Amino acid sequence: MSFATTLAQPLLRRLDPELAHDLSLRALRFGLAGRDKAEDDPILAVNAFGRVLPNPIGLAAGFDKNAVAVNALGRLGFGFIEAGTVTPCPQPGNARPRLFRLAEDAAVINRMGFNNAGIGVFTGNLARADRAAIAIGANVGINKQGANPLVDYPALVAAVSPLADYVTINISSPNTPGLRDLQSEARLTEILQAVRTDKPLFVKIAPDLAEAALETIIAVAKTQGIAGLIISNTTITRPDSLRGHHRTESGGLSGAPLFGPSTAMLARAHRLAGGRLILIGAGGVATPAQVFAKILAGASLVQIYTGFAYGGPALIPRLKSGLADLLRARGFACVGDAVGAGR
Repeated sequence: MSFATTLAQPLLRRLDPELAHDLSLRALRFGLAGRDKAEDDPILAVNAFGRVLPNPIGLAAGFDKNAVAVNALGRLGFGFIEAGTVTPCPQPGNARPRLFRLAEDAAVINRMGFNNAGIGVFTGNLARADRAAIAIGANVGINKQGANPLVDYPALVAAVSPLADYVTINISSPNTPGLRDLQSEARLTEILQAVRTDKPLFVKIAPDLAEAALETIIAVAKTQGIAGLIISNTTITRPDSLRGHHRTESGGLSGAPLFGPSTAMLARAHRLAGGRLILIGAGGVATPAQVFAKILAGASLVQIYTGFAYGGPALIPRLKSGLADLLRARGFACVGDAVGAGR
């Protein structure tokens, strides 16, 4: 990582979180974040999305909503990048302030509301991404107003499919009214039956689902032939352990408090899926042990976001080297051997 990146990280944490995020994206676009020049340990290689990824650690959707910095992010050492969430029409999102740090909890609350420049800008940017260098996913959602899920999701998936290695349908953000209702059996089935793509299709689900609802989603996923699930999005629950000044703000909670519940849901999903779905683990990952725990619980791939926001680019090589050490210490020859192997 560059010296400038290391120096800037504590300064960015003193700024308004949304301003800091915007500045980080600009720095990435201008090549100021450096690159991870080290070769990944061969033990980390993973087969996914029809290609071999150098490692299983990806960047979750939400960081680069408009796909403006995909190439620069790819140079930081991620195994894959997920851009978006993108909606059919541009929208400003919810009123500010809408992004809150809970530094004492290593957490964030956001109620961004799918702020993005729309599918036209997104696909234009994505077309310039170097997919030979980094695997890219596209995360799609619906507008807050005037949405027609049975029309919008198929159109979005069709638009991004030629430009991405996989596509994620986001039906679990808590910041778009009515979106989580699409996780019901009937609505999800209708959407998946309407979508057409030759790329692996994933559905991103909420960590707040009841056990029966999770069973239903997995049953639908298997019958509709989708590739897998991303577990999970942010949570609307607020654990009593939260200490941050902004802990009562509305929106989705991410970061350290989400690790336990999202990993427990991941393990349940792995048992229910019976090996028929690819699971991507997300939620609260900031250490090599947490990456390893997601894999042992059933994740073939792992995504980070809040941990990256706090730890910066230097976090990625630490996660990779630590994961390689943990795999060898447990006697695994590759990441795939550890998937679902238990704690």
